[in-house]
Formats: sequence, structure tokens, C-alpha cells
Amino acid sequence: MAADIIVFTWTPGSDDADRALRALLADYHLETEREKGMPVADVDALPDRYRREVHDPARAFADDRVLVAIDRGTAVGCIVLRAPRSGVSELTRLWADPAARGRGVASALVDTAATHARSIGTRALRLSVWEWRSPAIALYERRGFTRVDSWDERPRLVCMEHRLAPLDA
Repeated sequence: MAADIIVFTWTPGSDDADRALRALLADYHLETEREKGMPVADVDALPDRYRREVHDPARAFADDRVLVAIDRGTAVGCIVLRAPRSGVSELTRLWADPAARGRGVASALVDTAATHARSIGTRALRLSVWEWRSPAIALYERRGFTRVDSWDERPRLVCMEHRLAPLDA
């Protein structure tokens, strides 16, 4: 992990932290819609599900662990670790501010999420990523993820999984 990157678990209630997470989620969703060829002008034009995540992340991620990366006092990235089901957790909403990329933000977020998942007995992590996000796919592969058969009907999604060794192994 880069020396200046600090990853913490977001808990609702701090105006600054809430505002920072909402901004990161907004950037993630706006960029994703743009990349899919469906750009929208602002958060209010996002599909309902995504708009709700941005406006009320506490409700949207109530059962999940949301991690935020800080670099020199500024929130520069986030990831959501979905609550495990049958020993498997999903990583979603990985985002690193473009200005902070190349400094280990995404790696720190993925590694912290994996460490937490192991600590609660999760056997595997899974995720889906758009095929055009080749830097993200390369990051996931460096972190131990491999491509698996898709569980998602949407075309152009790459599904990946990482088997986790127990912490005491």
C-alpha cells in the first residue's frame, strides 16, 4: 500500500465523510454511464438504483462494508464489499479518482477489502467489470482474481473470482 494512502471503513454520520463518499459514487456512476454510451448530465439523471446509492449510501449499503481511501487528507477512492452469502462476498463500486491513479489507491482498497473478507470467514470474492476497463481487469488479476463463467446477463461484463485462503492458513 502506498505510504500516503489510508483506507478506512466509512460509517454514516460525518458530514465530510458522507459528502466525500457521495462524490466518489457520483463520479463512478457518471463515468460508467458515459463509458456505456449513455452519458447523463448529472446524478439526478442516473437510473434510479444508482441515484439512490449516491443520495443515500447508508441505506443502499446498509448490510455492506464501504471502504474509502484517503490520500493526504482527501478522499480519492472507494469500494463496497457486499455482505457474504454462502461464504462469498462481492466487490463493487471500485473507484479511484483519475487524478490519484497510479498511486496504489485501487490496490489498497482491494487488499483491505480482501483482508476484511478473510477475517469474517469469507471463502471467495467475486466481481464483475466491464470488458473495456482493461486497467481494472489487470489490477484484479494481479490481486489473484481469475475469469469465471458469467453470472450476469449483461453483455460485455467480465466476471471474476478470487478464492481466499483463511488468515490462519
